[in-house]
Amino acid sequence: MNIEKALQTRSEGKCELCAAPQNLAAYPVSHHTADNPDECIWACETCREQLDNPDTVDANHWRCLNDSMWNPVPAVQVMAWRMLTRLRAEGWPQDLLDMLYLDEETLAWAQATGKGTDEHNEDTVKHMDSNGAVLVAGDTVTLTKDLNVKGAGFTAKRGTAVRGISLVPDNAEHIEGRVNGQQIVILTRFVKKSN
Repeated sequence: MNIEKALQTRSEGKCELCAAPQNLAAYPVSHHTADNPDECIWACETCREQLDNPDTVDANHWRCLNDSMWNPVPAVQVMAWRMLTRLRAEGWPQDLLDMLYLDEETLAWAQATGKGTDEHNEDTVKHMDSNGAVLVAGDTVTLTKDLNVKGAGFTAKRGTAVRGISLVPDNAEHIEGRVNGQQIVILTRFVKKSN
């Protein structure tokens, strides 16, 4: 069975991201291969165009990830994670990322440079904790100091664990995470990576 047939069968003839039924084609998730159906998704023209051209992204189109992120196919999970990570500044994608669980191998694949990531920022901006350990999206960190959270009316206490952090792409000193149910920006010099 060729790759198109395999993907069409797996997807039941619909885009694996937005469920559109037309203009479908294989889209490689790993930048080095396009001949293995396990490393590709079956995607519509709209999704493929926006994955390849970040300037054309319509955030509302990607609300479909609320459904497709639960797809059992790792390649679909990887693309959902990458797109939600790219759009996390919109607010709602961060909520979905907080719910999305990927096993260690799939998360490592999602975090690896590929078509769905902002390659330039990942190469140039390195987020490091107070001990110089490199932070990646999804890490758990511990606060090393009491932090007064402006506008929220509470203090994030030293020793608080912040799970599933996200990285601020254009600022190596900032990460984001949930403390007391609120999404806050945290300076990397006040956190330490948990093992």
